[in-house]
Amino acid sequence: MPQSLLEKNAKEVGAYQFINGRWKKPAKKGKIFENRNPSTGELLSVYAETPSDDVDAAARSAQKAFGHWRKVPAPRRGELLLKAMAILARRKEEAAQVETREMGKVLKETRGDVQEAIDTAFYYAGEGRRLFGQTTTSELADKFCMSVRMPVGVCGLITPWNFPMAIPSWKILPALLCGNSVVLKPASDTPDSARLFVEALQQAGIPDGVVNLIYGRGATVGKALMEHPDVRLVSFTGSSQVGGLIGGFCGKAFKKCSLEMGGKNAQIVLEDANMDLAVEGAVWGAFGTSGQRCTATSRVIVHAEVYAEFLERFVRRARGLKVGDGLDPSTDMGPLINARQVRTVEKYVEIGREEDGAKLATGGKKISGGACAAGHFFEPTIFEGRPEMRIAREEIFGPVATVIKARSFEEAMAVLNDSDYGLSGAVYTRDVNRVMRAVADMETGITYINAPTIGAEVHLPFGGVKRTGNGHRESGTSALDIFTEWKSVYIDYSDKLQKAQIDTYEG
Repeated sequence: MPQSLLEKNAKEVGAYQFINGRWKKPAKKGKIFENRNPSTGELLSVYAETPSDDVDAAARSAQKAFGHWRKVPAPRRGELLLKAMAILARRKEEAAQVETREMGKVLKETRGDVQEAIDTAFYYAGEGRRLFGQTTTSELADKFCMSVRMPVGVCGLITPWNFPMAIPSWKILPALLCGNSVVLKPASDTPDSARLFVEALQQAGIPDGVVNLIYGRGATVGKALMEHPDVRLVSFTGSSQVGGLIGGFCGKAFKKCSLEMGGKNAQIVLEDANMDLAVEGAVWGAFGTSGQRCTATSRVIVHAEVYAEFLERFVRRARGLKVGDGLDPSTDMGPLINARQVRTVEKYVEIGREEDGAKLATGGKKISGGACAAGHFFEPTIFEGRPEMRIAREEIFGPVATVIKARSFEEAMAVLNDSDYGLSGAVYTRDVNRVMRAVADMETGITYINAPTIGAEVHLPFGGVKRTGNGHRESGTSALDIFTEWKSVYIDYSDKLQKAQIDTYEG
C-alpha cells in the first residue's frame, strides 16, 4: 500500500485537496487553518482553504466524470465500495487514532465511528444488485410499464466534525452506488479524517473525478459549492439555522436538498423502569461524545415517584466520569471540539443559572487544571429544571442535561413532544401498553425503548421531523431516494396509437 498521505504531509502548510483524481495544492494562495488536538493543543496539520477557482474545478471535474460513472453497472460500483471497505477495515485503528486526535472523543467511540463507515460500505455494496424499480400493469392492451432509478448528477456534500467518518460515509457511499459523482466539503475541525476516507476510495479504484475533496468554511467554500451550477443535489448535516438557509437557496435554484439538522432529545424514565438501566442510558446519552451529537440526551423526563432516586444516582454517575484525553483508555469523556464550543456551553450554563426554577445539580465549569489544562474540557453538567426553560428547549451541543419532573406517562410524553425538534426519543418502562403508545405518539424520527437516544444502525432510516430535517432520511434504502430520481417508462408494442388518460370506455 502507498505511504499514507497523512503520514507524508502531516504538517505541510497547504496540505492537499483532491480534485479530478489528483492530490494538489490550491491554485491560489489564500487563508489557511490549523488542525489542532482539542485535548492537548498539539498542531496536527495545516490546511489551505480551497479558493473559488478550485471549487469550480472540483465541480466541473465531477460533472465530467458523472458522464461515464453513471454508465458503470451498479453491481460493479458496489464491488468498488467493497474494496474501499476492506481498505478501511485494514486501517481502522489508524483512522480511529487520527479521529480521536483531531476531534477528541474517546477511542472506543472513534473505533465505532470508523466501523460504521465500514458497515455502510458493506451495506451499500450489496445494494448494487438491489437498485430495484417496479413493473406494473397498464390500462391499455399491449403496453408494458415500469419505473427505474436514475442518478441525480453532481452531489455537494457538507459534513460535520462530530462523526467525521460515519456521516461522510452515509452520504458518499450511497451517492456513488447510485451512479452520482461527489464533491465533499468536510468540517474544518476534522480534515485529516476526510483525507483518510477519500484516500481509501482512491486506493479502491474509484475513477478520477468521481470523488473530489475541498476544504474551508461553510460561509465561503460551502456556499460556493452549493451555488455551483453543476451541483444538482446538496446534502448537509449541521445546524438548523444553516440548514434553513441551504434549504431556501436550493428551493429557489431547483436543486435536490437533504438536510439533517439539530435535536433536543429526551429520555423518559417511568416509575416501573429498570433504574440501573435508565441511569446508564442517561449517562451514555447525555455525555457520550461530550454531548456533541444531534441525538444527545439533553432532557431527562422522570416520573415523580422515582425522581429523587434517579436524580441522585444520575448525579453520582456523572461526577464519577473521568474526563480527559480520548487516547487514554481509562477516559470516559473527551473534550469539546474547540474554544468556541466551550464558550457556547458556558453561555448556556449561565442562562440556566439565571432561569427561574433551575437548579445546578453538578458540573457547570470548564476544566482547566492538571492534564486538562491545554484542552477544551468541560464538566459533565446536570440541571434540575422546567420544560419551558431555554436550556430545556435550545440545542446546546455539549455535556449538559436538564432533568424534568413529570407526574404521569401522559405528561412526560407531552413534555417530550413539546419541542421544535424531533430527532430521537427514548422511554424506559416495563409496561408493553405504554411502550406501544410511545411508538405511536412520540413525535420523533427515531424511537428507543429501554435504550438511550443515541446510536443508529446503518440499515435503518436516520433522521427526524420538525426542525430536525426536511423529510429525507439517511442510511438504509431510504438514502436511495435522496440520491436517485424516479423515471417512469412506458413500452407500447401494439403497433398503433393508444391514448392514455383519454376516456376509451363505452357506455
